[in-house]
Amino acid sequence: MTTQAEKARLFQSLHHQDHAFIIPNPWDVGTARLLANLGFSALASSSAGYAFSMGVPDCAVGRENMLEHLRALSAATDLPVSADLENGFGHDPDYVAETIRLAAQTGIVGGSIEDATNDPGSPIYDFGLAVERVRAAVEAVKSLPFPFMFTARAENYLHGRPDLDDTIRRLQAFQDAGADVLYAPGLTKKEDIAAVVGSVDRPVNVLTGLAGITLSADELSRLGVKRISTGSALSRAALGAFLRACAEMQQHGTFSYTGQAAGYQDITTMLAAQGQKT
Repeated sequence: MTTQAEKARLFQSLHHQDHAFIIPNPWDVGTARLLANLGFSALASSSAGYAFSMGVPDCAVGRENMLEHLRALSAATDLPVSADLENGFGHDPDYVAETIRLAAQTGIVGGSIEDATNDPGSPIYDFGLAVERVRAAVEAVKSLPFPFMFTARAENYLHGRPDLDDTIRRLQAFQDAGADVLYAPGLTKKEDIAAVVGSVDRPVNVLTGLAGITLSADELSRLGVKRISTGSALSRAALGAFLRACAEMQQHGTFSYTGQAAGYQDITTMLAAQGQKT
């Protein structure tokens, strides 16, 4: 079994290649093991994907349940796992720091903190508080006995604030506060992604699986992007197939969806192979 420190060093090295790597987002142990079997080099959790699997909306799981989920994902595979830690599950910088310390105990080797408040009336933290929260997270990371890759997220574009200048200002401040990776989910235009990459000197993560983003991994690599995540897209793709199958049965009484289903033996074989490795 690969140690947490070994996973951490591998994950750190992936961010310094001359091309972007894809870090897909499983939502449970089964999908984590399937992704590992397919040959990906690292995984990232999806707060939304996990929440949907628990029958609740995103950001409704809570810290304790999320930590248990991360513990299960980390133990499921030898791959490095990075965590979607939402906004740290609390507003106060000290609470965010505590979330980082607790999450590191689950076996993960990286994680992200958002500058989103979960308040529809005021969805983004004020600039000063947002930076303070990142600084507190970085101090917590420095106390860990392995190289935890901390990602700071600027959430403007996911909350109806497509302000590139403010997004870049925040990412630059997060960089100055010590973040290892920078991330502005919701960017879809090539020129905006290029502007973000050109404005900082840390690895940049780009989220795919959004309407409007059509860039390939090779194209994102040429822009200087270092990491490409899928967010909740894999979960939503699976749920989309599930809902289409249900609609076919209800509306037509037919079952042609089974022709697109993964083979029973194929899944069994893949999971059995991963189970032997852990």
